[in-house]
Amino acid sequence: MGLEYSIEIPPGGFVTLGGELKRLAEGLAKDVSDRAASKLKTQIRQDMAGAKLGLLGQAITHTSDKARSGKVYRKGDISRASGIVYIRTKSLRTVGAIISYTEGADITPKKGRYLWYPLESAQRIVGTKKQRRRLTPAMWASSGLQAKLGPLVQIKGSDGLPILGVRNVGVSAVGARGGRPRSLTKRGSPRKGDRAAEFVPIFKGILRTARAARINVRQRAFEAAQQAAAELRGV
Repeated sequence: MGLEYSIEIPPGGFVTLGGELKRLAEGLAKDVSDRAASKLKTQIRQDMAGAKLGLLGQAITHTSDKARSGKVYRKGDISRASGIVYIRTKSLRTVGAIISYTEGADITPKKGRYLWYPLESAQRIVGTKKQRRRLTPAMWASSGLQAKLGPLVQIKGSDGLPILGVRNVGVSAVGARGGRPRSLTKRGSPRKGDRAAEFVPIFKGILRTARAARINVRQRAFEAAQQAAAELRGV
């Protein structure tokens, strides 16, 4: 999704309508375009919820000529009213996520050669998938994990891509903590219920990744414009 979609009613504007008829037509156009934008916003939010995109849909909102100024756009004898659906947040991360989920994206690293994504062991450490998504190699030391488990060490994976992990730790083998890396005891032995692990992978490095669009906002906007135009013609 670009930063906004505009629904103009009618397409191209009214031409050469006089007096009271023109004022009535413009008022109707403001009402129709405002409702169209509101419906489009609601539909996009529902699509996002259906695609399991959490609360991203709450960053989508709408406005219109009716809501902003109560006036239509005029140029010479032509007038039209618009409803607009747009992303209201200033968070670049949220805007980027919405655009990638609605238009698709080819994601490459901003710094360095690799994108680092957390592996299953990272979830075992931090507890939830949401926290795992936030965990990065840069956060390892500042989060206190380096003090608990040691520094990250890079090795080459079987596919030639790098893996970051920790050496000489214990891995819980029982209960809800199964698979969770833990520090060794002061004597250098695994804790009770743990097995010794020479290396536990935490992050995998990749060169790039693609994110396919989950929501077809362009199609939704086209449908909303068509419905609004049909509503106007049916009056």
